[in-house]
Amino acid sequence: MSTGVIIVLIVIVVAVVAAVIARLVMARGAGGGQSLKRRFGPEYDRALARHDGDSQAAERELEERVQRHGSLRQQPLDPAALDRYTVRWTAIQEQFVDSPRDAVVEADRLLAEVAGARGFPAGDRYEEQLSALSVHHAHHVNGYRRVHLAAHPNGAGADRADTEQLRESLVEARALFEALTTSAAPSARDGRAQLRKADGDGGEEAAGTTRTDSSRGRSHAPWALNRRHVKGS
Repeated sequence: MSTGVIIVLIVIVVAVVAAVIARLVMARGAGGGQSLKRRFGPEYDRALARHDGDSQAAERELEERVQRHGSLRQQPLDPAALDRYTVRWTAIQEQFVDSPRDAVVEADRLLAEVAGARGFPAGDRYEEQLSALSVHHAHHVNGYRRVHLAAHPNGAGADRADTEQLRESLVEARALFEALTTSAAPSARDGRAQLRKADGDGGEEAAGTTRTDSSRGRSHAPWALNRRHVKGS
């Protein structure tokens, strides 16, 4: 076999190997992108927009979030803390009727506190806390982002959200609050119910306490964010 033929064969083999490697890399990238889309949902689209449509840059950012926060284990809440948080959220909803902006500020504060109690980065590290929440609650985290931006407008000349925008942000933030508290301490709530039964109270609620749904820990206080009743809307 002549030297020329050998060189041609080597070139062909190298080209075939390069093509195979390229296809494998593309397939891996496409699969990773689909996985990130499923995991992050609207957060994937937000990252894509932030990187001007550059999917590789957006996916690198999201992969870095997963690497930093994917192993985070959410901590349970004790029953007393869970009740306090639920009562405070109900109060925020009622406060919105007379003071929408103050209610949003308090919602921002409460979400940061609950997330910190569940094991996410502390609320004074907002960007890091938001990043971690986006990994574990990607479909609900935008509500927190919206109330935080409304509670902390950037600069003296920043646009301030109107009442309807505040209402929408608080409604959206409620989904994250529920996600953080719904399964926070199921075994603890079950244990508390058993203790009440053992004490012979027959499951009756103590006078003056806020009635909650035993299956979800939700306050039955009416949701006050109704456009007809909000002042300034």
